[in-house]
Amino acid sequence: MTKENKATVVNVELGDRSYPILIGRNLLERAGEEISNRLPGSKTVIITDETVKKLHLKTLEESFQAAGVEYSTLVVPAGEKTKRFEIFEHLCDDILALRLERGDAVVALGGGVVGDLSGFVSGVVRRGMKFVQIPTTLLAQVDSSVGGKTGINSRHGKNLLGVFHQPALVLADTSVLDTLSPRDFRAGYAEVAKYGLINDPEFFEWLESNWEGIFSGGPERDQAVAHSCRAKAAVVAADELESGNRALLNLGHTFGHSLEGAVAYETERLVHGEGVSIGMVLAHEFSEQLGLCPAEDTKRVIAHMEAVGLPTRIDQIPGQLPPIDTFMDLIAQDKKVSRGQLTFILTKGIGTSYVDKTVSAEPLRAFLEEKLGK
Repeated sequence: MTKENKATVVNVELGDRSYPILIGRNLLERAGEEISNRLPGSKTVIITDETVKKLHLKTLEESFQAAGVEYSTLVVPAGEKTKRFEIFEHLCDDILALRLERGDAVVALGGGVVGDLSGFVSGVVRRGMKFVQIPTTLLAQVDSSVGGKTGINSRHGKNLLGVFHQPALVLADTSVLDTLSPRDFRAGYAEVAKYGLINDPEFFEWLESNWEGIFSGGPERDQAVAHSCRAKAAVVAADELESGNRALLNLGHTFGHSLEGAVAYETERLVHGEGVSIGMVLAHEFSEQLGLCPAEDTKRVIAHMEAVGLPTRIDQIPGQLPPIDTFMDLIAQDKKVSRGQLTFILTKGIGTSYVDKTVSAEPLRAFLEEKLGK
Protein backbone atom coordinates (compact mmCIF):
# COMPACT_ATOMS: atom_id res chain seq x y z
CA MET A 1 0.00 0.00 0.00
CA THR A 2 1.36 3.40 -0.90
CA LYS A 3 2.27 5.72 1.88
CA GLU A 4 -0.61 8.11 1.20
CA ASN A 5 -3.07 5.22 1.35
CA LYS A 6 -1.61 3.59 4.45
CA ALA A 7 -4.39 2.12 6.54
CA THR A 8 -5.03 2.81 10.18
CA VAL A 9 -5.24 -0.46 12.10
CA VAL A 10 -7.50 -0.88 15.12
CA ASN A 11 -7.32 -4.28 16.83
CA VAL A 12 -10.27 -5.91 18.57
CA GLU A 13 -8.59 -7.86 21.37
CA LEU A 14 -10.44 -11.13 22.01
CA GLY A 15 -7.63 -13.61 22.63
CA ASP A 16 -7.37 -16.19 19.86
CA ARG A 17 -10.38 -14.58 18.15
CA SER A 18 -8.80 -11.13 17.90
CA TYR A 19 -8.99 -9.39 14.55
CA PRO A 20 -7.94 -6.14 12.88
CA ILE A 21 -10.07 -3.32 11.52
CA LEU A 22 -8.31 -1.64 8.59
CA ILE A 23 -9.42 1.95 8.00
CA GLY A 24 -8.46 4.11 5.02
CA ARG A 25 -9.19 5.06 1.45
CA ASN A 26 -9.17 2.63 -1.51
CA LEU A 27 -8.95 -0.49 0.64
CA LEU A 28 -11.53 -2.26 -1.51
CA GLU A 29 -8.89 -2.61 -4.22
CA ARG A 30 -6.70 -4.56 -1.75
CA ALA A 31 -9.43 -6.73 -0.25
CA GLY A 32 -8.43 -9.87 -2.17
CA GLU A 33 -4.82 -9.57 -1.03
CA GLU A 34 -5.80 -8.94 2.59
CA ILE A 35 -8.18 -11.91 2.67
CA SER A 36 -5.70 -14.18 0.91
CA ASN A 37 -3.01 -13.30 3.45
CA ARG A 38 -5.25 -13.88 6.47
CA LEU A 39 -7.35 -16.80 5.23
CA PRO A 40 -5.03 -18.60 2.80
CA GLY A 41 -6.74 -21.18 0.62
CA SER A 42 -10.26 -20.25 1.69
CA LYS A 43 -13.02 -20.15 -0.86
CA THR A 44 -15.41 -17.25 -0.40
CA VAL A 45 -18.98 -16.23 -1.05
CA ILE A 46 -19.69 -12.52 -1.35
CA ILE A 47 -23.10 -11.42 -0.08
CA THR A 48 -24.18 -7.97 -1.22
CA ASP A 49 -27.36 -6.12 -2.07
CA GLU A 50 -28.66 -4.80 -5.37
CA THR A 51 -27.60 -1.21 -4.68
CA VAL A 52 -24.04 -1.99 -3.56
CA LYS A 53 -23.62 -4.48 -6.41
CA LYS A 54 -23.89 -1.66 -8.94
CA LEU A 55 -21.43 0.56 -7.09
CA HIS A 56 -18.69 -1.63 -5.66
CA LEU A 57 -18.97 -5.32 -6.54
CA LYS A 58 -16.83 -5.09 -9.68
CA THR A 59 -13.93 -3.54 -7.75
CA LEU A 60 -14.10 -6.27 -5.12
CA GLU A 61 -14.32 -9.09 -7.67
CA GLU A 62 -11.33 -7.71 -9.57
CA SER A 63 -9.29 -7.63 -6.35
CA PHE A 64 -10.24 -11.25 -5.67
CA GLN A 65 -9.27 -12.27 -9.18
CA ALA A 66 -5.91 -10.49 -8.90
CA ALA A 67 -5.18 -12.25 -5.59
CA GLY A 68 -6.38 -15.65 -6.76
CA VAL A 69 -9.25 -15.80 -4.24
CA GLU A 70 -12.00 -18.16 -5.41
CA TYR A 71 -15.44 -16.62 -4.97
CA SER A 72 -19.16 -16.85 -5.70
CA THR A 73 -21.62 -13.98 -5.35
CA LEU A 74 -25.12 -13.86 -3.83
CA VAL A 75 -27.26 -10.73 -4.17
CA VAL A 76 -30.17 -9.79 -1.92
CA PRO A 77 -32.67 -6.90 -2.10
CA ALA A 78 -31.62 -3.64 -0.48
CA GLY A 79 -33.33 -2.35 2.65
CA GLU A 80 -34.18 -3.25 6.24
CA LYS A 81 -36.94 -5.65 5.20
CA THR A 82 -34.22 -7.94 3.82
CA LYS A 83 -33.32 -8.85 7.41
CA ARG A 84 -35.99 -11.54 7.65
CA PHE A 85 -36.06 -15.29 8.04
CA GLU A 86 -37.04 -16.12 4.45
CA ILE A 87 -33.96 -14.47 2.98
CA PHE A 88 -31.74 -15.86 5.73
CA GLU A 89 -33.00 -19.36 4.88
CA HIS A 90 -32.39 -18.91 1.15
CA LEU A 91 -28.83 -17.72 1.76
CA CYS A 92 -28.06 -20.70 3.99
CA ASP A 93 -29.39 -23.08 1.32
CA ASP A 94 -27.46 -21.33 -1.45
CA ILE A 95 -24.17 -21.54 0.47
CA LEU A 96 -24.70 -25.22 1.20
CA ALA A 97 -25.46 -25.78 -2.49
CA LEU A 98 -22.11 -24.16 -3.33
CA ARG A 99 -20.46 -26.88 -1.18
CA LEU A 100 -18.53 -24.36 0.85
CA GLU A 101 -16.85 -25.75 3.94
CA ARG A 102 -16.51 -24.59 7.51
CA GLY A 103 -13.07 -23.15 6.84
CA ASP A 104 -14.35 -21.09 3.92
CA ALA A 105 -15.49 -17.49 4.32
CA VAL A 106 -18.62 -15.40 3.96
CA VAL A 107 -17.75 -11.86 2.85
CA ALA A 108 -20.32 -9.16 3.60
CA LEU A 109 -20.13 -6.25 1.15
CA GLY A 110 -22.67 -3.66 2.18
CA GLY A 111 -24.21 -1.71 4.99
CA GLY A 112 -25.56 -2.84 8.32
CA VAL A 113 -28.38 -4.92 6.86
CA VAL A 114 -26.03 -7.00 4.70
CA GLY A 115 -23.50 -7.28 7.52
CA ASP A 116 -26.02 -8.36 10.14
CA LEU A 117 -27.67 -10.86 7.80
CA SER A 118 -24.42 -12.27 6.41
CA GLY A 119 -22.90 -12.56 9.86
CA PHE A 120 -25.88 -14.57 11.09
CA VAL A 121 -25.62 -16.83 8.04
CA SER A 122 -21.88 -17.36 8.55
CA GLY A 123 -22.44 -18.03 12.25
CA VAL A 124 -24.84 -20.93 11.72
CA VAL A 125 -23.96 -22.59 8.39
CA ARG A 126 -21.88 -25.67 9.25
CA ARG A 127 -21.96 -24.35 12.85
CA GLY A 128 -19.80 -21.40 11.96
CA MET A 129 -17.85 -20.31 8.87
CA LYS A 130 -15.17 -17.65 8.62
CA PHE A 131 -16.55 -14.14 8.22
CA VAL A 132 -15.20 -10.92 6.70
CA GLN A 133 -16.90 -7.54 6.96
CA ILE A 134 -16.46 -4.94 4.19
CA PRO A 135 -18.86 -2.20 5.34
CA THR A 136 -19.90 0.34 2.73
CA THR A 137 -21.86 2.79 4.90
CA LEU A 138 -20.68 5.10 7.66
CA LEU A 139 -23.08 3.46 10.09
CA ALA A 140 -21.68 0.01 9.38
CA GLN A 141 -18.05 1.16 9.48
CA VAL A 142 -18.32 2.72 12.93
CA ASP A 143 -20.82 0.37 14.52
CA SER A 144 -22.45 -2.76 13.13
CA SER A 145 -19.41 -4.28 11.40
CA VAL A 146 -17.42 -4.37 14.64
CA GLY A 147 -18.14 -6.61 17.61
CA GLY A 148 -19.74 -9.76 16.25
CA LYS A 149 -23.42 -8.97 16.85
CA THR A 150 -25.39 -10.45 13.96
CA GLY A 151 -29.07 -11.01 13.37
CA ILE A 152 -32.36 -10.52 11.62
CA ASN A 153 -35.67 -8.94 12.58
CA SER A 154 -38.80 -10.68 13.81
CA ARG A 155 -42.39 -9.50 13.70
CA HIS A 156 -41.89 -9.06 17.45
CA GLY A 157 -39.04 -6.58 17.06
CA LYS A 158 -35.66 -5.66 15.64
CA ASN A 159 -32.61 -7.96 15.80
CA LEU A 160 -34.32 -10.51 18.02
CA LEU A 161 -32.89 -13.51 16.11
CA GLY A 162 -29.12 -13.85 15.82
CA VAL A 163 -25.81 -14.97 17.27
CA PHE A 164 -22.54 -13.45 18.41
CA HIS A 165 -20.07 -14.35 15.64
CA GLN A 166 -16.86 -12.33 15.34
CA PRO A 167 -15.36 -11.56 11.93
CA ALA A 168 -11.81 -12.48 11.00
CA LEU A 169 -11.24 -9.09 9.38
CA VAL A 170 -13.00 -5.75 8.90
CA LEU A 171 -12.06 -3.55 5.93
CA ALA A 172 -13.45 -0.02 6.29
CA ASP A 173 -12.76 1.74 2.98
CA THR A 174 -13.67 5.36 3.69
CA SER A 175 -13.56 6.29 0.00
CA VAL A 176 -16.72 4.26 -0.68
CA LEU A 177 -18.59 6.63 1.63
CA ASP A 178 -18.37 9.21 -1.16
CA THR A 179 -21.12 7.26 -2.94
CA LEU A 180 -23.62 7.51 -0.07
CA SER A 181 -26.67 9.72 -0.33
CA PRO A 182 -26.67 12.69 2.06
CA ARG A 183 -29.48 11.03 4.00
CA ASP A 184 -27.59 7.77 4.49
CA PHE A 185 -24.39 9.59 5.48
CA ARG A 186 -26.27 11.65 8.07
CA ALA A 187 -27.89 8.49 9.41
CA GLY A 188 -24.48 6.92 9.94
CA TYR A 189 -23.23 10.04 11.65
CA ALA A 190 -25.73 9.47 14.46
CA GLU A 191 -23.70 6.42 15.50
CA VAL A 192 -20.50 8.50 15.45
CA ALA A 193 -22.03 11.11 17.75
CA LYS A 194 -23.19 8.30 20.04
CA TYR A 195 -19.60 7.52 21.10
CA GLY A 196 -19.19 11.04 22.41
CA LEU A 197 -22.52 10.98 24.21
CA ILE A 198 -21.82 7.65 25.92
CA ASN A 199 -18.56 8.43 27.74
CA ASP A 200 -16.38 10.81 25.73
CA PRO A 201 -17.48 14.46 26.08
CA GLU A 202 -14.23 15.68 24.50
CA PHE A 203 -15.01 13.70 21.34
CA PHE A 204 -18.53 15.14 21.21
CA GLU A 205 -17.07 18.64 21.54
CA TRP A 206 -14.61 17.81 18.71
CA LEU A 207 -17.53 16.69 16.56
CA GLU A 208 -19.38 19.94 17.21
CA SER A 209 -16.39 21.77 15.71
CA ASN A 210 -15.35 19.30 12.98
CA TRP A 211 -18.50 17.64 11.63
CA GLU A 212 -18.35 19.58 8.36
CA GLY A 213 -14.94 18.07 7.55
CA ILE A 214 -16.35 14.61 8.23
CA PHE A 215 -19.24 15.22 5.84
CA SER A 216 -17.05 16.74 3.12
CA GLY A 217 -14.58 13.84 3.12
CA GLY A 218 -11.61 15.60 4.69
CA PRO A 219 -9.06 13.96 6.99
CA GLU A 220 -11.56 14.43 9.79
CA ARG A 221 -13.62 11.61 8.28
CA ASP A 222 -10.91 8.99 8.74
CA GLN A 223 -10.19 10.38 12.21
CA ALA A 224 -13.83 10.03 13.22
CA VAL A 225 -14.15 6.48 11.86
CA ALA A 226 -10.93 5.38 13.57
CA HIS A 227 -11.87 7.00 16.89
CA SER A 228 -15.30 5.37 16.78
CA CYS A 229 -13.82 1.96 16.00
CA ARG A 230 -11.32 2.27 18.86
CA ALA A 231 -14.15 3.15 21.22
CA LYS A 232 -16.25 0.20 20.15
CA ALA A 233 -13.29 -2.20 20.11
CA ALA A 234 -12.49 -1.30 23.72
CA VAL A 235 -16.06 -1.93 24.83
CA VAL A 236 -16.31 -5.23 22.92
CA ALA A 237 -13.00 -6.47 24.35
CA ALA A 238 -14.28 -5.79 27.87
CA ASP A 239 -17.80 -7.19 27.40
CA GLU A 240 -18.09 -9.29 24.26
CA LEU A 241 -21.54 -10.80 24.96
CA GLU A 242 -23.21 -7.63 26.23
CA SER A 243 -23.67 -8.84 29.78
CA GLY A 244 -22.60 -5.50 31.26
CA ASN A 245 -21.38 -2.15 30.00
CA ARG A 246 -21.50 -3.08 26.31
CA ALA A 247 -25.19 -2.25 26.61
CA LEU A 248 -24.08 1.41 26.72
CA LEU A 249 -23.55 1.15 22.95
CA ASN A 250 -27.35 1.03 22.72
CA LEU A 251 -27.80 4.63 23.84
CA GLY A 252 -30.93 5.81 22.02
CA HIS A 253 -31.55 2.40 20.49
CA THR A 254 -34.42 1.24 22.70
CA PHE A 255 -36.44 4.26 21.63
CA GLY A 256 -35.02 4.12 18.10
CA HIS A 257 -35.83 0.45 17.55
CA SER A 258 -39.39 0.99 18.76
CA LEU A 259 -39.75 3.80 16.22
CA GLU A 260 -38.45 1.56 13.43
CA GLY A 261 -40.85 -1.18 14.44
CA ALA A 262 -43.72 1.29 14.61
CA VAL A 263 -43.22 2.19 10.93
CA ALA A 264 -42.81 -1.50 10.01
CA TYR A 265 -39.17 -0.88 8.98
CA GLU A 266 -40.29 1.27 6.05
CA THR A 267 -37.03 3.04 5.26
CA GLU A 268 -38.83 5.62 3.16
CA ARG A 269 -40.17 6.92 6.48
CA LEU A 270 -37.29 6.20 8.85
CA VAL A 271 -33.85 4.64 8.56
CA HIS A 272 -31.96 3.21 11.52
CA GLY A 273 -29.64 6.16 12.12
CA GLU A 274 -32.56 8.58 12.07
CA GLY A 275 -34.29 6.44 14.68
CA VAL A 276 -31.09 6.48 16.75
CA SER A 277 -30.87 10.28 16.48
CA ILE A 278 -34.42 10.73 17.74
CA GLY A 279 -33.80 8.00 20.30
CA MET A 280 -30.70 9.67 21.73
CA VAL A 281 -32.61 12.93 22.09
CA LEU A 282 -35.47 11.07 23.79
CA ALA A 283 -32.97 9.38 26.13
CA HIS A 284 -31.61 12.79 27.17
CA GLU A 285 -35.09 14.30 27.48
CA PHE A 286 -36.35 11.37 29.55
CA SER A 287 -33.24 11.56 31.73
CA GLU A 288 -33.81 15.29 32.14
CA GLN A 289 -37.43 14.65 33.14
CA LEU A 290 -36.21 12.17 35.77
CA GLY A 291 -33.91 14.84 37.18
CA LEU A 292 -30.71 13.22 35.92
CA CYS A 293 -29.53 15.26 32.93
CA PRO A 294 -28.96 19.02 32.84
CA ALA A 295 -31.28 20.83 30.44
CA GLU A 296 -28.33 22.57 28.76
CA ASP A 297 -26.84 19.20 27.79
CA THR A 298 -30.12 18.09 26.23
CA LYS A 299 -30.22 21.35 24.26
CA ARG A 300 -26.66 20.75 23.01
CA VAL A 301 -27.55 17.29 21.76
CA ILE A 302 -30.63 18.60 19.95
CA ALA A 303 -28.69 21.52 18.47
CA HIS A 304 -25.93 19.27 17.10
CA MET A 305 -28.30 16.70 15.61
CA GLU A 306 -30.26 19.51 13.97
CA ALA A 307 -27.06 21.15 12.69
CA VAL A 308 -26.09 18.02 10.74
CA GLY A 309 -29.63 17.58 9.42
CA LEU A 310 -30.85 14.68 11.56
CA PRO A 311 -34.38 14.45 12.98
CA THR A 312 -34.78 15.05 16.71
CA ARG A 313 -38.54 14.69 17.25
CA ILE A 314 -41.07 11.90 16.76
CA ASP A 315 -43.38 14.22 14.84
CA GLN A 316 -40.74 14.52 12.10
CA ILE A 317 -41.45 10.91 11.07
CA PRO A 318 -43.79 10.98 8.04
CA GLY A 319 -47.18 9.30 8.22
CA GLN A 320 -49.41 8.16 11.02
CA LEU A 321 -47.89 6.34 13.98
CA PRO A 322 -49.55 3.53 15.94
CA PRO A 323 -51.05 3.91 19.43
CA ILE A 324 -48.94 4.11 22.56
CA ASP A 325 -49.59 0.45 23.38
CA THR A 326 -47.67 -0.58 20.27
CA PHE A 327 -44.61 1.39 21.42
CA MET A 328 -44.81 -0.09 24.89
CA ASP A 329 -45.06 -3.61 23.46
CA LEU A 330 -42.04 -3.02 21.20
CA ILE A 331 -39.99 -1.67 24.11
CA ALA A 332 -41.01 -4.65 26.24
CA GLN A 333 -39.53 -6.95 23.55
CA ASP A 334 -36.21 -5.08 23.52
CA LYS A 335 -33.16 -7.37 23.78
CA LYS A 336 -32.00 -5.59 26.94
CA VAL A 337 -35.13 -6.52 28.90
CA SER A 338 -34.06 -8.76 31.80
CA ARG A 339 -36.60 -10.94 33.64
CA GLY A 340 -39.34 -8.62 32.44
CA GLN A 341 -37.61 -5.50 33.77
CA LEU A 342 -37.16 -2.63 31.33
CA THR A 343 -33.50 -1.71 30.83
CA PHE A 344 -32.64 1.73 29.48
CA ILE A 345 -29.45 3.61 28.74
CA LEU A 346 -29.98 6.89 30.56
CA THR A 347 -27.58 9.77 31.07
CA LYS A 348 -26.46 12.27 33.66
CA GLY A 349 -25.23 14.55 30.90
CA ILE A 350 -23.07 14.46 27.77
CA GLY A 351 -20.52 11.69 28.16
CA THR A 352 -22.03 10.21 31.34
CA SER A 353 -24.44 7.51 30.17
CA TYR A 354 -25.23 4.50 32.32
CA VAL A 355 -27.35 1.34 32.34
CA ASP A 356 -30.57 1.73 34.37
CA LYS A 357 -32.65 -1.36 35.21
CA THR A 358 -35.08 0.49 37.48
CA VAL A 359 -37.22 2.26 34.88
CA SER A 360 -40.90 1.54 35.47
CA ALA A 361 -43.56 1.51 32.80
CA GLU A 362 -45.71 4.32 34.22
CA PRO A 363 -43.32 7.29 33.85
CA LEU A 364 -42.10 5.91 30.52
CA ARG A 365 -45.65 5.67 29.19
CA ALA A 366 -46.45 9.21 30.36
CA PHE A 367 -43.28 10.50 28.71
CA LEU A 368 -44.07 8.80 25.38
CA GLU A 369 -47.68 9.99 25.45
CA GLU A 370 -46.39 13.53 25.78
CA LYS A 371 -43.93 13.08 22.90
CA LEU A 372 -46.54 11.40 20.69
CA GLY A 373 -49.06 14.09 21.50
CA LYS A 374 -51.56 11.52 22.73
